[in-house]
Amino acid sequence: MDAFAEDIFEEVEHPHEACGVFGMYAPGYDVANDTFFGLFALQHRGQESAGIAVSDGEHLHSHIDMGLVNQVFTKEKMAELRGHIAIGHTRYSTTGGSELCNAQPIRLHDPLLGDFALAHNGNLANAVALTRRLQRQGVTLESDSDSEIIGQLMLLAKGDTWEDKLRLVMPQLSAAYSLVILTREAFYAVRDPYAVRPLVLGQRDGNWVVASESCALQIVGAVYVREVAPGEIIRVDGMGPDHLISMQGTPPRKRASCLFEYIYFSRPDSISGAGSLYAARQRMGVALANEFPVDVDLVIAVPDSATPAATGYAAARKLPYAEGLIKNRYVGRTFIQPEQHLRELGVRLKFNALPDVLTGKRVIMIDDSIVRGTTTRQLVQMLRDAGAKEVHIGVTSPPFRHPCYLGIAVAQEDQLIAARLGSVENICQDIGADSLHYLSLDGLIGATNLPPEQFCTGCLTGQYPVKIEELDIVEEPALA
Repeated sequence: MDAFAEDIFEEVEHPHEACGVFGMYAPGYDVANDTFFGLFALQHRGQESAGIAVSDGEHLHSHIDMGLVNQVFTKEKMAELRGHIAIGHTRYSTTGGSELCNAQPIRLHDPLLGDFALAHNGNLANAVALTRRLQRQGVTLESDSDSEIIGQLMLLAKGDTWEDKLRLVMPQLSAAYSLVILTREAFYAVRDPYAVRPLVLGQRDGNWVVASESCALQIVGAVYVREVAPGEIIRVDGMGPDHLISMQGTPPRKRASCLFEYIYFSRPDSISGAGSLYAARQRMGVALANEFPVDVDLVIAVPDSATPAATGYAAARKLPYAEGLIKNRYVGRTFIQPEQHLRELGVRLKFNALPDVLTGKRVIMIDDSIVRGTTTRQLVQMLRDAGAKEVHIGVTSPPFRHPCYLGIAVAQEDQLIAARLGSVENICQDIGADSLHYLSLDGLIGATNLPPEQFCTGCLTGQYPVKIEELDIVEEPALA
């Protein structure tokens, strides 16, 4: 995306996830095409760069570049990726800038075990400390991404097998990480002991597949089997159950899965430990209806992420649901550099309001989150300009008051409207709504049908699964 387009849409977008990962082993197949489709299904998790690494059992080949999945991989590039084992990655930068040097999978060479490639979803909370340690040991990092740190630690770890190395490295890493690792003979799936970022396992015709979300399994015809467990290492080196080896890389800790996967990040057609995310988001809308039964004529959503919740709200209140906002799905990376006056239009370049639907109506607009508030403020004004008599806002998450250190690209605390303005009344006045209600944390977690103690709620409560001081730890256990 060009610089002007980035400026325009910086405030329009929601919080961004770090990336999506995919891995597959299928003897007798060139699996790069399946990996392409898996990454295509995970495109929403990262739109800055994409990469695929494959192994034919002897050699690794890879291609990475900046851009969307279908921009990075041409027919010619895909033809060069011949092999029956593959991993893939699509990235949105959190740690490390949006540069080719930070694109993944990264490739490294171990003098004993040979080449390997690694793709990472998440952020290491102790990346600063680990970087200092590596520098003291004379390691020069070629990127500013925390993902390379993991690869370099694997090179330094003493072990005769990749499993030995992973068991030594994992205890040194603070959350969050979900990894896929490719070697000449196998691929590995690795998840941190808190299970912050998602990682799921599937199977197709006896072949094993892993992905950040189940929607990527479905697109390649694989059946969801289970989540990768907290602290688990999975090795896949062939077909069938005998060729999937599970081992514990580090003891599981108190689970702290990212709550925003349920609110926004994951696609609604993905499934979690408690079932359909679409159904969970509908229940969030029902919970919001119970907490906020405001007197309105019409329910609309901020498309597309809030649509399931809006339909749940409308059904619970027996109110009509309509599309009051139409989203332009072609802005973003294909957007031509605009003239200066177009920059001032902001969110109007991405959404259009429908006067025929809105005129004279008291409207509640459902959204999943409010971060800086700029987008919401512009949407409220857009609805009024289109003829809405009243504009009420219902949000299916509590106020976003704190930064995330574990894999969400989000503004700093002084840029978060809930942290800046404090009360809901102040926020409501700032965005120009007639009323505003955030779903309570209890209501939100209740809608997931999962126990509250298994979620990370740091961005909402300031309570993180790891101590934030770990960002600046000076001393760590010696590399083993």
